[in-house]
Amino acid sequence: MSTIATRELLESTARLAATYRESLAERPVRSQLSAAQLSDALAVPLTDAGENPQAVIAQLARLGAIGTTASAGPRYFGFVVGGSTPAALAADWLVSAWDQNGGLYALSPFVSAVEEVTAGWLRELAGLPSSMTVGFVTGCQMASFTALAAARNRVLRSAGWDVEAQGLFGAPPIEVLAGEEAHYTIFVALRMLGLGGDRVKRVAADAQGRMRADALGALLEAGSGPCIVCAQAGNVNSGAFDPLEEIASLTHRRGGWLHVDGAFGLWAAAAPRRAHLVHGIGAADSIAADGHKWLNVPYDCGLVFCADETAHRSAMSLSAPAVSAPYLATSTRQRDPHEFVPEASRRGRAIPVYAALRCLGRDGLAELIERNCRQAQRFAEGLAAAGHEVLNEVVLNQVVVAFGAPERTLRVVGALQEDGTCWCGSTVWHGRTAMRISVSNWSTTDADVERCLATMLRLAHEVT
Repeated sequence: MSTIATRELLESTARLAATYRESLAERPVRSQLSAAQLSDALAVPLTDAGENPQAVIAQLARLGAIGTTASAGPRYFGFVVGGSTPAALAADWLVSAWDQNGGLYALSPFVSAVEEVTAGWLRELAGLPSSMTVGFVTGCQMASFTALAAARNRVLRSAGWDVEAQGLFGAPPIEVLAGEEAHYTIFVALRMLGLGGDRVKRVAADAQGRMRADALGALLEAGSGPCIVCAQAGNVNSGAFDPLEEIASLTHRRGGWLHVDGAFGLWAAAAPRRAHLVHGIGAADSIAADGHKWLNVPYDCGLVFCADETAHRSAMSLSAPAVSAPYLATSTRQRDPHEFVPEASRRGRAIPVYAALRCLGRDGLAELIERNCRQAQRFAEGLAAAGHEVLNEVVLNQVVVAFGAPERTLRVVGALQEDGTCWCGSTVWHGRTAMRISVSNWSTTDADVERCLATMLRLAHEVT
């Protein structure tokens, strides 16, 4: 393509993207095309000569306008999904336009510098020690994988075993403890690291899903050897927080490593009225979080924080002698981003985070978090006032509500998704089938909440 044709394509695509974004406030939240309709429209014959880029992009835009779920919009309350702030979205476009490989300083000094600055802001906002290393990964799944790789290697090294050189064959067994309400991604990460999901000792939780410190203490005292504890800041159903300060003290008394899954809950630290919920998190050895949840930046963006730089870098670094390549122009003075993440080739994930934080500022991020928490409370109060059963203490942005028998609750959820005014998912919590409401989008207004609440109440009545 010529320079002029490229500019025309990018400008027309920007107009199409802007039109889509402008539609989010009023379009149905559900996809308006079935799986069969999408497949039929997309499954065109692949040509030998190729097609006109303008035509291809225009068709994708037409299908995406009605075939996507409007999860970027203000009335999507499923899966703790944030939207993208305008600044983060625009910065992500620049990331694609620059087409940088952010793995090495030599490949992109710009990406390296942005990561350094953004990492400092994130530590400050989360109230974490300035010495913690930060890696920008694809999401919280890979953040936990990265953190637990560092944990595995450090606790085994303390027991006299070099897992990086010798592998896991013959290594001392590692005792892994996690709360009964631990997120499934923790167990996936443990399986990928060779630690096994079924070997995890589950620690009893209270009625809100918080790990019980007394139960953890008893298990730690009864065990011996290398140890990793996985705690949680923000239960995916109730929003509740484990007692992190007590858990950290108990874990370190045993000589273990404390990892905290703070996918969305970590950012409570940025809101003065919620910061007490994460009290003690600064004592964690590692923390996993998402950027594409409450920070409201585009996918893919996750964050791993680690208190032990040596363990973090040695678990991930391609510059270790056994895996080094002569052509890699590694830096001894500047940040090589690949040393903190599993990937070598990678996009500049920190750049949209930089733009989002700089435009929001401390007060803007705090207001976003407080507003979403207040909106969740409004959902809970409105549903409870109508006689529906709210199953959790609403301390953050999560609401779990039952509409009677499981079958009726599922019918309400199905009717709500089909209606298109908003989107919520179902869950099972403490044996109860429920609807889960997760409020985490920067663009959700109080008027959106009232509109969606009225629809929920209407559909619950109609299902009856």
